Amino acid sequence: MRRYQTPAKRKTGYRLLPAALFLLLATAAGCSEEQSSPTPTLKWYIFDEPSGAFADAAADCSENSGGRYRIDLVPLPTDADQQREQLVRRLAARDSDIDIVGMDVIWTAEFAEAGWILPWPEKMAAEATSGRLDSAIASASYDDRLQAAPFTTNTQLLWYRTDRIDSVPTTWEELLKTAESLGDQGTVQVQGARYEGLTVFFNSLLSSAGGDILKNHEMVLDEDATREALAILQSIARSPAAPASLATSREDQSRLAFEAGDSTFMINYTFVWPSARENAPEIAENMGWARWPAVSEDRPSRVTIGGINLGVAAYSDHSDLAFAAASCLSSEANQRLAAHKGGLPPTITALYHDEEVQKTFPFADVLLETLKDGSQRPQTPLYNDVSMAISHTLHPLRAIEPQEDIDTLRREIERALHSEGLL
Repeated sequence: MRRYQTPAKRKTGYRLLPAALFLLLATAAGCSEEQSSPTPTLKWYIFDEPSGAFADAAADCSENSGGRYRIDLVPLPTDADQQREQLVRRLAARDSDIDIVGMDVIWTAEFAEAGWILPWPEKMAAEATSGRLDSAIASASYDDRLQAAPFTTNTQLLWYRTDRIDSVPTTWEELLKTAESLGDQGTVQVQGARYEGLTVFFNSLLSSAGGDILKNHEMVLDEDATREALAILQSIARSPAAPASLATSREDQSRLAFEAGDSTFMINYTFVWPSARENAPEIAENMGWARWPAVSEDRPSRVTIGGINLGVAAYSDHSDLAFAAASCLSSEANQRLAAHKGGLPPTITALYHDEEVQKTFPFADVLLETLKDGSQRPQTPLYNDVSMAISHTLHPLRAIEPQEDIDTLRREIERALHSEGLL
């Protein structure tokens, strides 16, 4: 024992010095690592925007953050349903990888009710909504709180051939009458497939007739307004001016058909303008635009809005930074960039008077006027089910019987609101 202990005692002093040095070095290294810790990376989940406008905005905000954060884009699929599916799976699993969520306007209520996004702090909410369109703010709000920063918006216009008509129809009745008088060239391109676009079409007609689908989370479907909206859908479908492919037509099919030159009218979003200029310049030369047709002469149309808003994920490890980054991404400079480079209409009212934005959108005045009167889709956490109930009930449009379908719509929407009979 003594032969073992004695050497140990003799070496104790020698062992303490390296140990103390080790602790000092480790502490110093820790401080050094803390001082040079990497800049937090914020993941922005957003649809795969092809022009690069979102990537440029992320780079710009990263550079101007003063080293506080870096934004990395995580592209989602082009299809909105697939985008939602991926986000819902991740958020329901409390995935902290998501910091900023590029949200379709129809997700606001669902994501907020589920607790997947954080409501905006009062001061930041005031900044994020300053100068924005009321319709865009409404699309980003739920339960009287701002849930996302209004970023981009959109809505439909009436597009027509200036070389075929002398005056632009202002009501649906007038539009169909004019189209039918043109024979084979009078086709009206609209969206009649069984999908979200059909719900949008019905909602725009209903709002234009002064009605609502829901109000304060309760079903409304005003009798007169609903009957009027359904009667117009029936008239369109049974008109000789309806496209042969109505039952399967979506936005892109409508665009392609109009570019082919056989149609005089089209209901569609603003993306059809740059598309026609690139793919069918001879059509674009004779392409005009006007406000969506009214249901009646004494009431202006109210058209359903779309767009993308920026939410902050509830499970982000850097939520404070994510709010700051989302504010930067939705700033005036980046909305101008998204408009000029990506063709995405801004939510800031003043930008519609901007010279560069007007070059991108020569129809900016009509677009702004429409957006100011824009209508919302039903704001409910069960929107997906409600939309499916509507589109399944109304498809195909030729089979619509207004009075019967009012009762069917009420029954199916009520079931959807109670999560019954999901399709």
